[in-house]
Amino acid sequence: MATQHIRSWAVLGLLLWLPALPVLAHSDHGQAGGFLAGLLHPVGGLDHVLAMLAVGLWGAQLGSSALWVLPVAFPMVMAFGGFLALIGIPLPGVELGIALSGVVLGAAVLGALRPPLLAAAVIVALFAIFHGHAHGVELPAGADGLAYSIGFVVSTGLLHAAGIVLGLLQRLPHGQQAIRGMGAAIGLGGVYFLGSVMAG
Repeated sequence: MATQHIRSWAVLGLLLWLPALPVLAHSDHGQAGGFLAGLLHPVGGLDHVLAMLAVGLWGAQLGSSALWVLPVAFPMVMAFGGFLALIGIPLPGVELGIALSGVVLGAAVLGALRPPLLAAAVIVALFAIFHGHAHGVELPAGADGLAYSIGFVVSTGLLHAAGIVLGLLQRLPHGQQAIRGMGAAIGLGGVYFLGSVMAG
């Protein structure tokens, strides 16, 4: 029953999100512009998308409380990372942290790792700071910082929800293998981004 509710809310959220984009895109209001920029920013980088999908997938694999703890912890801590960037506090190794998030979270999904919930939440939160800081640094000129932050938190939550919905495949025959395959793909993507960071 709980899984059905989560699936319904995730699908509803995605359906409500998509039609809203053209409306926001044609608004001249500064807050809407900041919100739209924040909403679109996470989906503009594959490194961000893969890590956020992995959080939802891993939460679905772990089940129980992790199903909501991980997808809630990530945006909350990510917002803190974004705040640090907005007030000008530097964070070393941001791109490295983002690339490693794909590697580590992808490996967690691939291996169906089941650490204690607190450990999983700490891992997710650690990487969330890097993702949030990157979003904050890339605040467009003239955009409203608060609206922008709300936008990228909402978008991140929707990506987590998409990962959770994909994680429901584990109920199907061979579904667990499919999810682990997604984890492998995310991990390989992380390795690619890590190589790019190291080469740069």
